[in-house]
Amino acid sequence: MIERNEYLEALKNWKDKDLIKVVTGIRRCGKSTLFELFINYLKQTGIKEDHIISLNLESPEYNFNDYMELYNYVNDKIKDNDMYYVFLDEVQVVDKFEKAVDGLYIKKNVDEYITGSNAYLLSGELATFLSGRYVEFKMFPLSFKEYADFYKQEGDEKLYLKYVNNSSMPYALKLDNQDEVDKYLDSIYNTIIVKDIATRKKIADTGMLRSVSEFMFSSVGNILSVKKIADTLTSNGRSISVHTVESYLDSLVESFIFNKVSRYDIKGKQYLTSGEKYYATDVTMRYALLGRKYVDLGHVLENIVYLELVRRGYKVYIGKSGDKEIDFVAENSKGVQYFQVAYTVRDKNTLERELSALESINDHYPKFILTMDIDPEVDYNGIRKMNVLDWLLDK
Repeated sequence: MIERNEYLEALKNWKDKDLIKVVTGIRRCGKSTLFELFINYLKQTGIKEDHIISLNLESPEYNFNDYMELYNYVNDKIKDNDMYYVFLDEVQVVDKFEKAVDGLYIKKNVDEYITGSNAYLLSGELATFLSGRYVEFKMFPLSFKEYADFYKQEGDEKLYLKYVNNSSMPYALKLDNQDEVDKYLDSIYNTIIVKDIATRKKIADTGMLRSVSEFMFSSVGNILSVKKIADTLTSNGRSISVHTVESYLDSLVESFIFNKVSRYDIKGKQYLTSGEKYYATDVTMRYALLGRKYVDLGHVLENIVYLELVRRGYKVYIGKSGDKEIDFVAENSKGVQYFQVAYTVRDKNTLERELSALESINDHYPKFILTMDIDPEVDYNGIRKMNVLDWLLDK
């Protein structure tokens, strides 16, 4: 079992606080394992086993017809006034689950933890229903640092290439070769497409949904518009409307296969309504769908940096500075940081292009160029060029 210490410490910090703890993330990223780790911690601190109620709601063992059956099942196990710790894994499979969740939340001796593999869990009416009553923890597959820690070795270029070829999904570490990894990722993908998207949204044409998804995997790191996607698929003989593409994209983002990143005009200080980018939650899932040819290593690296920024708690945007494009504008409570990502900048023209984009920004927030070049760190008038693996390992 891989220790997910960052997430585990977060749950420890929020233990017994009067809020529902909601862990969201793509299927098989480690949510259930996190609950196991936290339950072990509770037992070590003296919590009695019969005061820990843990249900994986995708198991046939818990085939509840509605939220009331779920509520009654858990409520019947609460026998005294001591604190009970309730874990509801993949809670979204129960119809109107939010009513059961809220009913348990209002009990004074229940500390409640839930997971879900779809952003619908906290969207629309549900977010309103549970407003102010929950705290969300967004879980991702393994970071490069976690990957290096598992192998107990330095994060060198060979390990990075293994990381982006063999998947960041925790279970993939147990698989022997890329064929097995591809089959495993394909099974996750199919479950998400059929179970989390097509069934819930009543999509009959799963083939078109897959076509949109495959187009997105082949376009990671590119600025896209819904119209461009529709036009491209239509020109390839698959007629699809802009409205349908938009609906499918929303579903792919809700299921955490992709992450949508909006653009921000740095000089105009305004958010732009077009030209988004989409990054995959696990970049290797594209191999299971598209094969391993024609992979843009620069865009893969860009994807990895995006995920790491989000893991570190930043709100991330694509930057526009005049006619220059900034790969990432990363913002948190301490301020802003700017990032350019390139596989190599040893070519003089490439280095000048990346520098000029950052030099066009007139504020004094930190600016970085991250590359795979094994070179000493360099400072160009306040712009730090550093090896991305050192940055990923936070050296």
